[in-house]
Amino acid sequence: MPEVTRDAVLNRLRSVKDPELHKDVVSLNMIREVRVTGGRVHVHLELTTPACPLREQLERDVKAAVGGLPGVTDVELEMSAQVRSSRPGSAQLPGIKNVIAVGAGKGGVGKSTAAVLLASGLRRSGAAVGLLDADVYGPSIPTMMGLQDGRPEVRDNLIVPLEAFGVKVMSIGFMIDRDKALIWRGPMVHGVVKQFLEQVDWGELDYLVVDLPPGTGDVPLTLAQSIPMTGAVVICTPQDVALLDARRAVKMYEQLNVPCLGIIENMSYYLCPKCGHRDEIFDHGGARAAAEELGVPFLGEIPLNARIRVCGDAGTAEQVFTHTEEYVARSIESVVANTAGQISIRSETRDAAPSLTIE
Repeated sequence: MPEVTRDAVLNRLRSVKDPELHKDVVSLNMIREVRVTGGRVHVHLELTTPACPLREQLERDVKAAVGGLPGVTDVELEMSAQVRSSRPGSAQLPGIKNVIAVGAGKGGVGKSTAAVLLASGLRRSGAAVGLLDADVYGPSIPTMMGLQDGRPEVRDNLIVPLEAFGVKVMSIGFMIDRDKALIWRGPMVHGVVKQFLEQVDWGELDYLVVDLPPGTGDVPLTLAQSIPMTGAVVICTPQDVALLDARRAVKMYEQLNVPCLGIIENMSYYLCPKCGHRDEIFDHGGARAAAEELGVPFLGEIPLNARIRVCGDAGTAEQVFTHTEEYVARSIESVVANTAGQISIRSETRDAAPSLTIE
């Protein structure tokens, strides 16, 4: 049998490309270790996110490439994950690797629900996640995360975020009476968003998900001016009116030099739990078509399902992954994985645009 060497294994691994990053796993520094013992080869592959959507494909490709090397009798593949930063060396929020804004061109499309599911899904994959409720006029995150009665502490002049399901959470809803309406002008909104970014002890996070208010107003502008963001995710429903507003939201982020990570179609379809009949109440497929037209990724569909609403109202949104029909959980997991994949692409290119200054 020919002798198997570490260099020969690495050469074989250079033929394995990450399907999203379009580079080989060696040059991407995803190979953390190669051990050769006779004909047995141990490879440690480090993914760029624990929610990698193409994990199984990479596993197959690595085993096939190394297993085809003459003299190899067995391939042992160890897989781990280390989220990479799209904001290396950033002076703002230095402990946070990626900041993802979740926005919508109009209200009522389930933006906050999508933000909660995205944060919870990333946390379930093993990442360190924070969730900032920047929808100062309609803060619904405390209710959906079961924290509506919570009050954060102040420690060493920093606000300590509350935690639910392993996700660190901050919201203006913790600071005011739940029935009180905030009647604030733009400068006040600007100030509180900056405070939540700069005076909250977020610690070390792989992802900070920011739930924005609907529309194209002060809060997205404040974020773009204040910190380098990884990108934005736009939520919409399938009907034409919502899609028009989603297009405006994508264009807004382009003007703010914030990359659009993609579009999610919420309330995409309804599947009757009794008879299995599928009803496309708000039409279907419009978000995918809009994404193709605008040249941005389509991140997937979230179906219209009663359990999503029930879990959100009960403050147990995380249970959507475990207490709904399998097709619902799989759809949401796919959206989370696709979003994580786009974040990894941004982290690899590391060309996040600088903060925008608008007078």
